[in-house]
Amino acid sequence: MVYLDYAATTPYNKDVLKTYTQLLEKYFYNADSIYSQGIEVNRLLEKSRGLLAKMLDVDEEEMIFTSCGSEANNMAIKGIAFQYQNRGKHIITTSIEHSSVYETCKELEEVFGFEVTYLPVDHTGHIHIDDLKKSIRNDTILVSVMCINNEVGSIQPIEEIKNVLKDHPLVKFHVDMVQALGKIKIDLKGIDCASFSAHKINGLKGSGLLFKRKSTTLVPLINGGQQEFGLRGGTSNACTYIVLAKTLRLALENFDQKEKYVSKLNKYLIKELQTIPDVIINTGGKVSSHIVNFSCIGYKPEVILHALEEKDILISTRSACSSKTSDVSRVMQQLHLPDEVAKSALRVSISDLTKEEEIDKFIYCLKEVLDSIKKQR
Repeated sequence: MVYLDYAATTPYNKDVLKTYTQLLEKYFYNADSIYSQGIEVNRLLEKSRGLLAKMLDVDEEEMIFTSCGSEANNMAIKGIAFQYQNRGKHIITTSIEHSSVYETCKELEEVFGFEVTYLPVDHTGHIHIDDLKKSIRNDTILVSVMCINNEVGSIQPIEEIKNVLKDHPLVKFHVDMVQALGKIKIDLKGIDCASFSAHKINGLKGSGLLFKRKSTTLVPLINGGQQEFGLRGGTSNACTYIVLAKTLRLALENFDQKEKYVSKLNKYLIKELQTIPDVIINTGGKVSSHIVNFSCIGYKPEVILHALEEKDILISTRSACSSKTSDVSRVMQQLHLPDEVAKSALRVSISDLTKEEEIDKFIYCLKEVLDSIKKQR
């Protein structure tokens, strides 16, 4: 099988899976129990927290374990909104955020009376800094912008946003870094909250992380316990949290080498796609090498996807979190593309595990599928 949907999820790292299984067998105890076994589980959990903090160059108490990136996004955005609403109820985000951010902002608008500005993007999925500057008001309390878009791979100007917000010290800055972790170098300086997910870096599903700067206060979404500094009540999923440190360490191992390899593979993939008639590359500007969005003009993307699936090649039409909604994704609608381009968009996402021969097979089979569909018309 040729797997080209790494932005949706990644295969488990075998060493991570082995460690996790061993932990489950030995450390099933509640990390909050005060007998020796529970204390040992808690020690391992806090060791993992410390290692994660060191790798991300932050303090231990700024690392909060969550169940996934979506929970981390909700925790940050709602937690900040409810905590600082006495200052104002205006939030700024972008029109192409992941659904866990976009729908959270919609709920804050429709249910809790907040006002949200959705920054527009250009045809490559990038915001303009001037739009951000013009959108900041006296009652703005939060800016939430994803680092790398999960559908088109656009990298937002995070450093420029930081510089803008230096002049607005009361405005909190949250960044969805789920697609960035392990893909680009991360600098959390100047950021108040950042969200991460393990299953995007060959780790376990049900495992996420929220960075929360000490100077930022959140209203908890889950009450009922002392866990995670009183911000996330509930029995700790200790073994999952413990193995996250190893997951991140392995993901960051040989980082420059992996980055160089994926970048080379990305260029090869785009070059080969451009040789196919009716194919248009939608990914452009400053982008992640791990994601390539393209359209096959005049073809239904679902038909192509399932035809490739029959040939044991897996790609996607959009984010897995919105794959069962309307025929054109919200992200593609925001890129100012012609309808025929937006409606026929497909996504290929690769990693350092992807081989060049897999790209070759994909290109060969894509040509076959397009020819076959054309003959059937």
